[in-house]
Amino acid sequence: MLICLSAGAVIAQAPPQTPAQPAQPPAQGGAAQAPARGPGAPTRDPNSPGYVKAKELPDGQLPAATENGNFIIGPTHNPAAELAPKDLLDGKVSVFTLESKDSKIYPGIARQQSPNGRGNTADPAAPRPAITIAPAPYSRKVAVYVPKGYSAGTEIPFLVAGDYRDDPWLFVATDNLIAGKKIPPMVVVWIANGGSDGQGSERGLEYDTMSGKYAEFVETEVLPHVEKQYNVKLTKNPEGRAALGCSSGAAAAMSMAWYRTDLYHRVVSYSGTFVYQQWPPNPETPHGAWDYHATIIPNSPKKPLRIWMQVSDRDNYQNRDDYHDWVVANEHMAQALADKGYPYQFLFTRNAGHCDAGVRSQTLPLALEYIWQGYRK
Repeated sequence: MLICLSAGAVIAQAPPQTPAQPAQPPAQGGAAQAPARGPGAPTRDPNSPGYVKAKELPDGQLPAATENGNFIIGPTHNPAAELAPKDLLDGKVSVFTLESKDSKIYPGIARQQSPNGRGNTADPAAPRPAITIAPAPYSRKVAVYVPKGYSAGTEIPFLVAGDYRDDPWLFVATDNLIAGKKIPPMVVVWIANGGSDGQGSERGLEYDTMSGKYAEFVETEVLPHVEKQYNVKLTKNPEGRAALGCSSGAAAAMSMAWYRTDLYHRVVSYSGTFVYQQWPPNPETPHGAWDYHATIIPNSPKKPLRIWMQVSDRDNYQNRDDYHDWVVANEHMAQALADKGYPYQFLFTRNAGHCDAGVRSQTLPLALEYIWQGYRK
């Protein structure tokens, strides 16, 4: 748990995870947080036909935070200095809870098991019954980091992150980067999802829907609470607003910026679910987030976005319908962004899995530094 103190926050350290394994956050309030998907994904070659041309760096080396383009890193993923265990933060962390009964936008749903018991099967050949849902209440935690020296009521930039878990890695990195003057002082708002995963779940509805609805939820039901309870004034300037996520949380971060560019200009994506996970179906985006790289970005005017992306060589592969290969989806995202002239940095990471904890510990400072390049208050 995070224990709030007047001078900072004492935080219990989570045990280290093996670098090459996908992150498997604990359940919270009955909701799995960005769960690692099934094992056995094939190891992909970053030089495969159809993949973006990328610069391979010596093992252990990262690109500079000022470099755009495509890079290959690994196979070793040592944690960055900014992720070293830290018992006392300079800033302060507080946690509060939101209840589904108080939400007008997300009152809560859950997928119902199919009568034949195959509703959650991973067998590509098995029949896939229609998705049915029912109301399902939830509680979600929201953790808020306020940097040291913040003057109450003054405007400040901020980062919104998804899939909150009781592990301080994001706050530790932010705290150290601010202290090192590598990123601007900012608030971090880390929001748990509403429960479960996949099509028909509350988490899936929030994160995989191709719209600005989740951004609206954050804007109208989360941020006002943060401002009032912690006496902070979050900037309205989209240049001072960033979104971060992993897996479907990364798709949500992209949608926050794409559909509400008036609110967000900066995105961090780990193992982005730019595949067909959307439910309910929408004829305007028939293949869900796969359409970002297939049609939406290529056919739209360039937007004022700065994007940092990562995918692993053993990332998810559930290609039952040609729209569920996470590596191909992220490679195509990088190409789509390059073709439109976006400022972006894309890392293909060797010896890693979906939402890999080792990769995150190695690269998170780089990702945060990259997206805040060019920020002027």
